Amino acid sequence: MPLPFVVALLLLILLVALLRGTEPSKGNRPFLVLIGLCALQSVIVGLRWGYGIEELRYVMPILPSGLPPLVWASFRSLTQHDDAGTGRISWFHAAPPLVMVALVLVAPALIDVALIVLFVGYALALLDLARSGTDALDEARLEGVFAAHRALYFAAASLCLSALFDIAVLLDFKWSSGQHTVLLVGNANLLGLFLLGVTALVAARERGAPSPASNDDYRPAQAAQDREVLERVDRLLKDQKLSRDENLTLSRLARRAGVPARQISGAVNRLAGKNVSQYINDFRIAEACRLLRETDMPVTSAMFECGFQTKSNFNREFRRVTSLSPASWREQNRQPRSSGT
Repeated sequence: MPLPFVVALLLLILLVALLRGTEPSKGNRPFLVLIGLCALQSVIVGLRWGYGIEELRYVMPILPSGLPPLVWASFRSLTQHDDAGTGRISWFHAAPPLVMVALVLVAPALIDVALIVLFVGYALALLDLARSGTDALDEARLEGVFAAHRALYFAAASLCLSALFDIAVLLDFKWSSGQHTVLLVGNANLLGLFLLGVTALVAARERGAPSPASNDDYRPAQAAQDREVLERVDRLLKDQKLSRDENLTLSRLARRAGVPARQISGAVNRLAGKNVSQYINDFRIAEACRLLRETDMPVTSAMFECGFQTKSNFNREFRRVTSLSPASWREQNRQPRSSGT
């Protein structure tokens, strides 16, 4: 079996895992389409270079031109943005495949250069989004926002990797009449597709559940002070136990607090000196410490009770706050039991 078909099969397995593991809500659709397109591109590559189907050469540059916009749309779904102007932006990101069709018909010599510019351009756009930090991904679950943020960098690296292979193919045709093209396209370039698929799976799993619809005509108070914002957030986290919500996102927190997400992020950054995810996880770790100290609850049960869903995130954040593992902290801070006398 040609390697591209193996990669396509692995991507389809990832797609099935995502469909079965999370509800395919509206926000996850770009990730689902991205993984599906990567699988389709792998099949096309396998048919073109594995079985010599020449007619597919017209399709091959069009499909990859849709990958960078889909990667951008996928991560953009993890951010909250106004509806105004999104229609124009969507049409802008739909342009690359249309431009590629035109190049295939009238200027095929420019296809490789156009693909390189497209992949590098979107990689820079992803890096610019990542530069804003984890708080920019306000629709990602706060527990997993670090994984989603890292996935941004991996996605940008995958696009750059694909651009490098396009450059290698371009140089191969120039220097050796394309003698190594089958090896480059049929094998190495698929690494970029597979990385994109895995990245999409990681990021999609960290998207929070959709916020409940609200009929309120929300108008944020323009003159709200940082302290007032933080006090309002603290009341939600303490009194309403909102920190235990496994699907809590910055966007959902902002809706519940009646304060813009950016204003909450700024207040937490300036007053607490940390990002929102760390601030929420501080509440969760405090609750976990209370449970470990005052009850006989197993560590895993305490992890779920305080709002964490994965052991790796829980252990990482627990060590960040206490410098100890949960088991070591419990051993050192266990509340003495009354003898009953």
